[in-house]
Amino acid sequence: MKLLASFVFLAATLGRAQDYDLTNSPPRAREMSVALFNQRDFSGWTFYMKDGADPKQTWIVTNGVIRCTGKALGYLRTTQVYSNYFLTVQWRFVKVAPKADNTGLLVHIQPPDQIWPQCVQIQGRHGRQGDLFLMAGAESKEHRGKAANMPIPLSGDSVEKPVGEWNTAETICLHHKVASSINNKFVNQTTECTVDSGFIGIQSEGAEFEIRTIAYCPLKY
Repeated sequence: MKLLASFVFLAATLGRAQDYDLTNSPPRAREMSVALFNQRDFSGWTFYMKDGADPKQTWIVTNGVIRCTGKALGYLRTTQVYSNYFLTVQWRFVKVAPKADNTGLLVHIQPPDQIWPQCVQIQGRHGRQGDLFLMAGAESKEHRGKAANMPIPLSGDSVEKPVGEWNTAETICLHHKVASSINNKFVNQTTECTVDSGFIGIQSEGAEFEIRTIAYCPLKY
């Protein structure tokens, strides 16, 4: 009851979601976010790995951060479905190499679990953070007419920090819209998405990286 009451309070305090400027974070959303990762274990999360690979060989929690080796394709995702929210993920590359420089934030993941699921991906690839992919049949206004594996490119130059430094990816998922900011700079958005709720996930796709924060704030719609 206490958690539900807190979410109701958050939504009421943040006001009318349809009035939000998606190029900026909603009012008070950062300070009022709640953690989805408890910095101890994977409570509230599950895994899907290609060919039944052991997720313990790819994902670990150590010293309060999630570390992903990137060695097997797959993803970590929430067990709960979310819609209409502000999401913050703080993460950094441990190292990158040719063909070992990729990850991504997945929102609105639809069942069944597969490589790769229907969802919207905020690209995390080195140098391309903020590209938006519509995956496995998901579609949007800005992506229609593009090949399935072609992204909606981020606007402007990359604002990614050097390898080893922490990046902050902030995503607004509001009904049929997804907007992305990287390191406090708006970089991309897409509208009229055919998916508007689902699981939240992080890809293992070659890069070795760490995550120290995954935080969520519901938005009233």
